[in-house]
Amino acid sequence: MTAPAPTPVTALATEGNVAGRLSFVDRYLALWILAAMAAGLGLGRLVPGLGGALAEVTVTGVSLPIALGLLVMMYPVLAKVRYDRLGTVTRDRRLLVPSLLLNWVVGPALMFALAWLFLPDLPAYRTGLIIVGLARCIAMVIIWNDLACGHREAAAVLVALNSVFQVIAFAALGWFYLSVLPGWLGLARTDLDVSTWQIARSVLIFLGIPLAAGYLTRRIGERTKGRTWYESRLLPRIGPFALYGLLFTIVLLFALQGDAITSSPLDVARVAVPLLVYFAVMWAGSMALARVIGLDYPRATTLAFTAAGNNFELAIAVAIATFGASSGQALAGVVGPLIEVPALIALVHVALRTRRHFTVQEAPTHA
Repeated sequence: MTAPAPTPVTALATEGNVAGRLSFVDRYLALWILAAMAAGLGLGRLVPGLGGALAEVTVTGVSLPIALGLLVMMYPVLAKVRYDRLGTVTRDRRLLVPSLLLNWVVGPALMFALAWLFLPDLPAYRTGLIIVGLARCIAMVIIWNDLACGHREAAAVLVALNSVFQVIAFAALGWFYLSVLPGWLGLARTDLDVSTWQIARSVLIFLGIPLAAGYLTRRIGERTKGRTWYESRLLPRIGPFALYGLLFTIVLLFALQGDAITSSPLDVARVAVPLLVYFAVMWAGSMALARVIGLDYPRATTLAFTAAGNNFELAIAVAIATFGASSGQALAGVVGPLIEVPALIALVHVALRTRRHFTVQEAPTHA
């Protein structure tokens, strides 16, 4: 059967119409995120011992309350995925091959170059930044992709691929970019002592649990009540918890190192600059590549956000486990979401404005 001809994206809703259909929380998400960051920084600065209390009980090196926030954040979005459509995504080589190259070749190499270019005299922050570049996104990208009207099923597949490659390749890439490549270039070398099991355990917890929960929720819900009930009744009830989990996680993340961030604003600014360059270059380059190879808007958006985002929870866990919770490497990991969250929220709005430059074969369905 011949696929339907692409329709102009201009026929879809405009950014303003999309914003008009958002809930009160969704519409002012950027404001809530800034407030959550400010609240976290204030709590970390004003409440003595809060950071230590948050770090007291951990899961794979991440504070248990933060881990719970991440799970709550990811579950509703993964419950929205139509798993019966995943087969069409896995056969789409125009999407999968560029995604793998951008995530596992271009992204780490770009972050390595930026870290050495902007932080040659700050080895701890530089190492932390490189670790962030190696940790490909498996969590928040689902939120950004959803807000930008990206392809949910494609995002689920790419996130799953990133998870598999993370388990297989993270330790080897860490060894290469922190020890081998600097040695070849005559630069300072750093050893990264992290096991494959540490990475696998983090992926299983932060992706495996919400993925299994989301899949079972859809399967059981559709089987007992039908797809119409599931998408029109259940999803609207559980959907807001993704943003509640996001805001809760942000508050705790910035409370964890609020004192370090507010006492070293210049260092934070220096770490922020290469991160901003990284997000802009990876996102814009991915969107341009998607345009050249003829991807429609939903898949182009998914490609761009999965390439630009990073798995900060894994980066923080590895930095804490290897260098300590108070290390510069861990601080660089925490600065990651400080910059990533507002940067990618801004890119969501940029993405919505670029839709007229793409065609779309199938508009994503948003509950």
